[in-house]
Amino acid sequence: MSARYIRRPTEVAAIRAAARSARPLPPVPALMAALLVANDRGDREAVTLCAHRAVRAAAPEVGEQ
Repeated sequence: MSARYIRRPTEVAAIRAAARSARPLPPVPALMAALLVANDRGDREAVTLCAHRAVRAAAPEVGEQ
C-alpha cells in the first residue's frame, strides 16, 4: 500500500496565515550564539537554520523579491 498525504483544511489556512504574518527575527548576536552552540553539539540542521536566520537578520534585503 502506498501512503497518501491528505492535507487538512485547517493546515492550508494555517500555512496561509503564517505566510501573511511578519515574523521578527532575534538579534544577530543571539543567532550567532545559537549557531556556535549548534556547531558544538554537531547539529547540522540547527547550524544551517541559525546561519540562514543570521543572514536574514543582518541583511533583510537578502532573499526578498
